Amino acid sequence: MSDKPTVRESRAGRTAVMALMLLLTIYFLLPVYFLIVAATKPQGDLASTNGLAFSHFNLFSNLHTLFTRSDGIFLHWALNSVIYAVLGAAVGTLISALCGYALAKFQFRGKEFLFSVILGGVLVPTTALALPLFLLFSATGIVNTYWAVFLPSIVSPFGVYLARIFASAAVPQELLESARLDGAGEFRTFFSVASRLMAPSLVTIFLFQFVAIWNNFFLPMVMLQKESLFPVTLGLYTWNGQTARAPLLQQSVITGSLVSIVPVIIVFILLQRFWRTGLATGSLK
Repeated sequence: MSDKPTVRESRAGRTAVMALMLLLTIYFLLPVYFLIVAATKPQGDLASTNGLAFSHFNLFSNLHTLFTRSDGIFLHWALNSVIYAVLGAAVGTLISALCGYALAKFQFRGKEFLFSVILGGVLVPTTALALPLFLLFSATGIVNTYWAVFLPSIVSPFGVYLARIFASAAVPQELLESARLDGAGEFRTFFSVASRLMAPSLVTIFLFQFVAIWNNFFLPMVMLQKESLFPVTLGLYTWNGQTARAPLLQQSVITGSLVSIVPVIIVFILLQRFWRTGLATGSLK
């Protein structure tokens, strides 16, 4: 008899948790649904119809207008975002992996202090660094170039933190000693042995880096003036600021916003299996 209240409480708790998760799911997916609905509407229906109800399906015409507007500048912005995000995430993941591996497997004076400094870097918001970086890059003459956005993107204190945790959990010290006894140097040991064991975890770091760079807005806004260098985020912001003078841009901003989230969804779907494995490895540590 005493087990029945416990069973009821357990069911009530599960029901409450599931209800909360359902509410959070609706909360996060509702803006995406609104974006999909709005992207299918003609310009005239945006204000005259219910925002959550479909009206005249005009998605393909909106896409054609988006990709041909201003001589196809949106495609150029999308390509810039791909360059910034893919290359920045790849190089940033490599740097984070090397640093995290060194902090996890090498013994040297000041290691824990250095790691504490890196952890402190996690707490510093990137927006606080934008102005100092602008002044530094102005002195070196690389403002308004690809480098002004690419170089800050490859530095990730959080990636170094994750890489250290993953390296400690996934790379046995005995295996590294065996590789060294076989005559492998430190870099060969890392790329031939450690990086393969850390691969699922590195995908997790890559995803975090990719999403952060793809969604980056403030840094490009500070660093760039040429429209040809804009990423998607800054380009759509520029168009949105012109809607008062050119109302037809509003539909292109909405359609472009929908298109801009597609690459992130694709990357998550393709790398989901590795991402889950990497998170599980870090949680075990």
